[in-house]
Amino acid sequence: MPPDTTPPRPPAVKPAGRTVFFVSDGTGITAETFGSSILAQFDSLRFRLRRIPFVDTLDKADEAAHLIETQGQEDGRRPIVFSTLVNKAILDRIKRVQALHLDMFQTFVEPLERELDMKSSHTIGRFHHTTESESYKNRIEAINFSLAHDDGQSIRNLREADVILIGVSRSGKTPTSLYLAMQHGLKVANCPLIPEDFERDSLPSTILPFKSKLFGLTIDPDRLSQIRNERRPGSKYAAIENCRMEVSAAEALMKRESITWLSTTTKSIEEIATTILTSLNIGR
Repeated sequence: MPPDTTPPRPPAVKPAGRTVFFVSDGTGITAETFGSSILAQFDSLRFRLRRIPFVDTLDKADEAAHLIETQGQEDGRRPIVFSTLVNKAILDRIKRVQALHLDMFQTFVEPLERELDMKSSHTIGRFHHTTESESYKNRIEAINFSLAHDDGQSIRNLREADVILIGVSRSGKTPTSLYLAMQHGLKVANCPLIPEDFERDSLPSTILPFKSKLFGLTIDPDRLSQIRNERRPGSKYAAIENCRMEVSAAEALMKRESITWLSTTTKSIEEIATTILTSLNIGR
C-alpha cells in the first residue's frame, strides 16, 4: 500500500477580527474592562486591542481620530471604538471617524439620568480621581501587604491578612494575590507548599493558626511543567514526574486539612478571585 502523501491539515486559525480602540479622558481602564468583557462573547474572532488614554483636549481628540482612521484604512474595515468621554465636543470629534462607536455615557449614564430624573456630575476621570478616598488608601495598603507577604517572604502580621493562599510553586498564587489587593483592597499573603511540607505531611506551622483564612490553588501537572520549564528548563523542579508528585501531595494535604481549593488551569484571574471571595464570604 503506497504511503499517504496527503499533506497534514493546518491547525484551525481564528478568522481575522477587528481593531478595537478604548478611548478615554482618563486612564481608559474602565472602557477597556467593560469593552473586553463584551468582546469575550465573540471568542471565535481575533481582536487587536489598543487603548488611547487621556484624550482631554480637542488636539488630542484630533490625534486619536487620525490614529483610528488610519488603522481603519489599513484594515480595510471600520474599527470598533469603546469610549468614556465626558466632553461632548471631544466625543463629537472622535465620532466623525468611520467606526462603530459605543459610548458608555450615552449607553448607560443618560438612560439613568432620565430614570432618576437628575443630571450626573459628568466629571472627567471621575472613576480614577480617588487618591484621597478611603478605598484608594485601603488598596495601596493591601498591595504593599501582599507584596511583603508574597511567596512566604514574611510571616509578620499574618493576623491582618484577609486571605492566605497556599499551593505549589507557580500555581497562580502571586497574580491572584495582587489582583485581590488591587481590585478588592484585600490583604493577601501567599505561602508555597514545598517538598518538606509533604515529607512532614502537614501544613507549615506559620500558617496553622490562621487555617480559617486559607484557600488552596492547584494546577494540572502538565501545565505546571510547561510553566516551570519556561523558568528553569530541564530542571528537576520542572520535570513532569516531580510536578505530578507535588500536585498530588498538595491536593491530598489540602483535602485532609479540609481546605477549600480550586484548579487554576483553565480559570481566569477574575474567576479565581470571585470563587475565593464567595468561598470565604468576603465582601468589599
